Amino acid sequence: MDEEKKGISATIRRAEHFQVILIGEGIIVGGIAGLVVLLYRLLLENAGRWLQMIQDFITGKPLWILLWFGVLVLLALLVAKLVDFEPLISGSGIPQLEGEMIGKIDQTWWRVLPAKFVGGFLCILGGLALGREGPSIQLGAMVGKGASRYLDRGKTEERYLLTCGASAGLAAAFHAPLAGVMFSLEEVHKNFSVSVLLSVMSASLTADFLCTAVLGTDSVFQFTLTETLPPEYYGLLVLLGCVLGLLGVFYNWFTLKVQSLYNHIPGLSTAGKILIPFLLAGVLGLVAPQLLGTGHSLVEELTAGGMAAGTMLFLVTGRFLFSAVSFGSGAPGGIFFPLLIIGAFIGGIFAQAGNWIFGIDMIYLNNFVLLAMAGYFTAIVRAPLTGIILIFEMTGTVSQLFSLAVVSICAYIVASLLKSEPIYESLLAGLLKRRGEQVKESGEKILREFVVSQGSAASGKLVRDLEWPRDSLLVAVKRGDRELIPKGSTRLFPGDSLVVMADEFDSADVIEKMEKICVR
Repeated sequence: MDEEKKGISATIRRAEHFQVILIGEGIIVGGIAGLVVLLYRLLLENAGRWLQMIQDFITGKPLWILLWFGVLVLLALLVAKLVDFEPLISGSGIPQLEGEMIGKIDQTWWRVLPAKFVGGFLCILGGLALGREGPSIQLGAMVGKGASRYLDRGKTEERYLLTCGASAGLAAAFHAPLAGVMFSLEEVHKNFSVSVLLSVMSASLTADFLCTAVLGTDSVFQFTLTETLPPEYYGLLVLLGCVLGLLGVFYNWFTLKVQSLYNHIPGLSTAGKILIPFLLAGVLGLVAPQLLGTGHSLVEELTAGGMAAGTMLFLVTGRFLFSAVSFGSGAPGGIFFPLLIIGAFIGGIFAQAGNWIFGIDMIYLNNFVLLAMAGYFTAIVRAPLTGIILIFEMTGTVSQLFSLAVVSICAYIVASLLKSEPIYESLLAGLLKRRGEQVKESGEKILREFVVSQGSAASGKLVRDLEWPRDSLLVAVKRGDRELIPKGSTRLFPGDSLVVMADEFDSADVIEKMEKICVR
């Protein structure tokens, strides 16, 4: 009992200096994660170029084509070996991170890092339609976990460093430091406290600085908007948002359905699952090479103008199907970037249809491409702020903020009304179901902060009047620059940060109950 009290006391004392400590640790994690993801990004870009060279070389040469299919089989078997070695590298990596943040998954960082790095590279080299963002986020988070273990930090700080690493990973992957911060807070940590904000910003900016020093300041997508949408087109923004909401719901359903089909094929091993998209990539390389890889060049071709509506429809359908087949197999790779590509083509098709029906001037094609990318992302991931910030950072365009907000909000509302769960939460639920939840008796003490929202159950209530989660302790109430020792008579107000201590293995239930108390 004395040792437990000492541990609790030490955790509280260290928490008093969190903001300063975590900024320094955020810079360290951001630097290392930025370097790892920079190398990963460079390797994937080379993989894309090598794939193009291979496709050009084997065209019209039957023996070389046969040899390439043999190489694809070998690549698939290597990736399957990596997935069997470390199952948590399968898929995006973001659900695994979210599972770790709520205490239901414990990743072995030194296994995940090399396996995800190599596995992601092999998948892109094979031509699978997967993205780099999910793996980059997972790689960055594992750097944060490794730093925590090396520095012998507790579980509370480890959660912060995981978030810092995830933010640095996204910032380095897309040259988007603000989106890295917002995604980590909105989707991963689900908390906007000052402590986590400062540390995450430090990590994200450090990682972005490293990538900028090597790759320059160019945005990911190089296209410009020559005109701003006039007010008479604003009604179309609502229509576009509703369309994107519906298509986003269908994307989530279809992605989960394909994953389920893979898992229900009798006797299909990991190698068998991953072999399917690799062989399909070989066939597509012969008949429709535009469907292979990340699809980055397709967006630039689309926004350059001159792409026919039929071509756009073929590309969006083909990439939608091949991306689902690639991701559903469990191969290491994300859906983040592929869904942005699909969203871009939806915007292009919408603009073309609007031209036929409403007489929209095609000079606004790029505007609708940009808007559809953000709205489609919002409908699928349900992180509207991240979507808006990510798109204008990736394109270097900030003039469409109002339009982006309207489209994203409409897409969000439609997806919510149709009761479609955010994709990463659905993927996490499926992952936990396949793994089974392991309940452990006791563990290290963890501190978490929860902000009292206006209209929530805690707003305006006395501490003694609330039903607090079992196996938790309200340690402090932060109000502005003051930190109050909570008493039964302490009244809580909107904006207060509640510092709650729980056992690491009870944290998932505590988080869920605290969010019901603090969030409206």
